[in-house]
Amino acid sequence: MTNIPVLSVVGTSGCGKTTLLEKLIPELKRRGYAVALVKHHPKPGLETDTPGKDTWRLARAGADHVALVTPDQVIHRRRWAQPPTLDQVLADIHHVDLILTEGYKQEHRPKIEVNRRAHQSHLISPREELVAIASDQPFDLDVPQFDLEDVAGLADWIERQFLA
Repeated sequence: MTNIPVLSVVGTSGCGKTTLLEKLIPELKRRGYAVALVKHHPKPGLETDTPGKDTWRLARAGADHVALVTPDQVIHRRRWAQPPTLDQVLADIHHVDLILTEGYKQEHRPKIEVNRRAHQSHLISPREELVAIASDQPFDLDVPQFDLEDVAGLADWIERQFLA
């Protein structure tokens, strides 16, 4: 298990998790933090490679782990006999200050829940895992609450709680 802080961003489909992360990650990077993101996709067989290219062909040939290395990045593609746990995925992440996850509602991790009044009037996170809320509506809960556009305030809070 990693010693890097892990913070899950959760919410219902279409509530704005990705949009919030698209703003939050650059804000944390601007402050000098290295940030990893683990996105949960519930369906198998997602194609992330270019059909016909070498790495695609070699993965199709049966390689269990394919690494594509360029001058500025390394992309890993690894087969698993069973769906990997979040801890198994996290074990391969190093050299960052914070790991954010998108999805993983069922994992017992600290959660920032994203909520939009137009999508859902109530929260989905267990109270004991809910550490903050980003929403366009207030909730009668004793946890920090941020407007969906208050990315700087959310980043300030993350710095104090997880990166200090």
